[in-house]
Amino acid sequence: MGSMFRGEEVALVQLFLPTAAAYSCVSQLGELGLVEFRDLNASVSAFQRRFVADVRRCEELEKTFTFLQEEVRRAGLALPAPEGRLPAPPPRDLLRIQEETDRLAQELRDVRGNQQALQIQLHQLRLHSAVLGQGHGHGPPLAAAQMDGPSERTPLLLAPGGPHEDLRVNFVAGAVEPHKAAALERLLWRACRGFLIASFRETEQPLEDPVTGEPATWMTFLISYWGEQIGLKIRKITDCFHCHVFPFLEQEEARRAALQQLQQQGQELQEVLGETERFLSQVLGRVQQLLPPRQVQVRKMKAVYLALNQCSVSTTHKCLIAEVWCATRDLPALQEALRDSSSEAGVSAVAHRIPCRDMPPTLIRTNRFTASFQGIVDAYGVGRYQEVNPAPYTIITFPFLFAVMFGDVGHGLLMFLFALAMVLAEDRPAVKAAQNEIWRTFFGGRYLLLLMGLFSVYTGFIYNECFSRATAIFPSGWNVAAMANQSGWSDTFLAQHAVLTLDPSVNGVFLGPYPFGIDPVWSLAANHLSFLNSFKMKMSVILGVTHMAFGVVLGVFNHLHFGQKHRLLLETLPELTFLLGLFGYLVFLVVYKWLSVSAASAASAPSILIHFINMFLFSHSPTNLPLFPRQEVVQSTLVVLALATVPVLLLGTPLYLLRRHRRRRCLRHSQRAPAGGQEEDKAGLLDSPGVSENGWGSDEEKAGCSEDEEEAKFVPSEVFMHQAIHTIEFCLGCISNTASYLRLWALSLAHAQLSEVLWAMVMRLGLGMGRDVGVAAVVLVPIFAAFAVMTVAILLVMEGLSAFLHALRLHWVEFQNKFYSGTGYKLSPFTFALEDE
Repeated sequence: MGSMFRGEEVALVQLFLPTAAAYSCVSQLGELGLVEFRDLNASVSAFQRRFVADVRRCEELEKTFTFLQEEVRRAGLALPAPEGRLPAPPPRDLLRIQEETDRLAQELRDVRGNQQALQIQLHQLRLHSAVLGQGHGHGPPLAAAQMDGPSERTPLLLAPGGPHEDLRVNFVAGAVEPHKAAALERLLWRACRGFLIASFRETEQPLEDPVTGEPATWMTFLISYWGEQIGLKIRKITDCFHCHVFPFLEQEEARRAALQQLQQQGQELQEVLGETERFLSQVLGRVQQLLPPRQVQVRKMKAVYLALNQCSVSTTHKCLIAEVWCATRDLPALQEALRDSSSEAGVSAVAHRIPCRDMPPTLIRTNRFTASFQGIVDAYGVGRYQEVNPAPYTIITFPFLFAVMFGDVGHGLLMFLFALAMVLAEDRPAVKAAQNEIWRTFFGGRYLLLLMGLFSVYTGFIYNECFSRATAIFPSGWNVAAMANQSGWSDTFLAQHAVLTLDPSVNGVFLGPYPFGIDPVWSLAANHLSFLNSFKMKMSVILGVTHMAFGVVLGVFNHLHFGQKHRLLLETLPELTFLLGLFGYLVFLVVYKWLSVSAASAASAPSILIHFINMFLFSHSPTNLPLFPRQEVVQSTLVVLALATVPVLLLGTPLYLLRRHRRRRCLRHSQRAPAGGQEEDKAGLLDSPGVSENGWGSDEEKAGCSEDEEEAKFVPSEVFMHQAIHTIEFCLGCISNTASYLRLWALSLAHAQLSEVLWAMVMRLGLGMGRDVGVAAVVLVPIFAAFAVMTVAILLVMEGLSAFLHALRLHWVEFQNKFYSGTGYKLSPFTFALEDE
């Protein structure tokens, strides 16, 4: 089978890489993305490996890159995407890259530090200018105000030397943040007991903060005091509040001269700051040009060294030994890449396959179309190595089962057009670069949505529903005129009977089945819902039994591929007999009744449900006639046959494995000689018929072990217990799973009824509100807008999500558990694809 129907064959390959060419070989393998490295140093800590020093240097470079990137973002710039595919640089270039990056980072730090220092200095000058500008005329008047007239604190008896001999008024001027001004003023008054005069004013223009770059308003203050002790207290308090304190001259002319000098210094600082910012923009431009390619190269280099740390060193220390998983079809490309990468070293790298007892990883290649369907399967569990892949069948069955529950031509067409728009725009860069999580979810499943919408249009034509309205594409198979002509309906009869019955047994009333789908005349019938319920319920049972039987049949391919032919007779055949003997017979009764019962005998047709109940009770109902001769004998035979398969399914495989285990153990004891035992074991490792070409035992009972380990670990009780669980799960699951498929009927009915209610409650009311053309046009605009919004929100999004989840459950639980274990793990190749992105 192809890789889509079954995982590709994967081989374990041992690589001998010369020390001089190991880096280039691994780098080339990362560009190709063909192999997955196995860690041969799992017992060695990350700090004791061979290339840990190189990994640390790369990590230090990444820290420097992070600093440069933050500086670029701080400046409001964006980093361009690297152009082309950049190879991993050779190891000798790492020192050059580190020196160049460190030099650029240090230059950027110096320039940024100088810019911040200049901004702080300019900010201090502006604050000082604001203090001096708002302090004009405050000096002498403040002293005069304190000296004019006695106050309540002026002593009555003056000192002998005169009242003004030792009095000297001093000033403290500065700026404080506005939210600290009230607390500062209150603390100054309390601490100094009023022996000061403080004036606080807000700056006329906000000043740019040198740290945040945002404009901020400051409060300037001027404090006049006397006494050295008061001055010390004032300075300590201003220091605690982180105030900016500046010298304040008493003479107004001196203050004006100082203000002019500050303004001149500010202009000079602005010129220097402008030159610094221009030089900073030049440095950031170099960072923008250098950083993107260096980031990609260093990430690739780090990935190469991490891969080399997983290799072991040969005893001669002349080469590195690596073990990789590689697809068999990629082995020629692997050998060619190793040969090209090691040609410069003079010694060619060697790659050869080795046997392995471990289960290989699963490799299934996908493309844009199949990726979403494979994702549905992998969400349940990654398949075992070379197990049958359900994804190719899910491409058809998943959209179809969704459409059975979502069948409507109008709704399916809207979903199809939405998905088609995403498919047509999938190569646009803006669409790919969108970061909205909901959009990326829809975009990733665009092909799934496309098929879901297309199948919904198909089932909508079968149901004959378009926004819950029936369409008469073909002429109806029912003739009302023939019924009226032959029944003799009078005016009195028509007046007394609001509902009339069309009798298909009357000649000319039923002309034949509708060419495709449901006849539109059923949309007018009073028993429309009863008819659709019967049809959809039986259709759900038929689809469910067919789907489950197909899953059991797919298990045959697993048994044949893994060499488990005994399971065909002991498991697959009993399972098919049990499933088809009971529920396959139910499908047969439905189809047989559709084909055998005519319109004339429809009134006396037997009930399938009563026949099916009597089948398990081994009884018959006199009032329920058989569908075909000797039906009771057939039903009893099928029940007995289905019950007889349960012991076979329960005991067949465990007894066979127990017998094989004993026979192999006896044969091994009789043939094993004391001498030469090691040679036989070694030969058995390489040539054992129970080992696949990769060296892994493909039979699932071996669980990845050799035959000796398998025989040693064989526990009959565990085998019997496992098979008992499988038997109970399958037999009970056939009943519960068949009932679970009735969700197709329930969800389809719910979707149709919601569509009908939405049409009746919105559009029908809008169409009946106005008979005039103008009134109808005005009314229908908001009515149709509301109908469109509710259709998309309720019927497309909510109902679509509900149908999607139910279809997902039918595939995971009812279908895949018949043949798919999902206990494997993916092949994760060593690739640079993410680094390039």
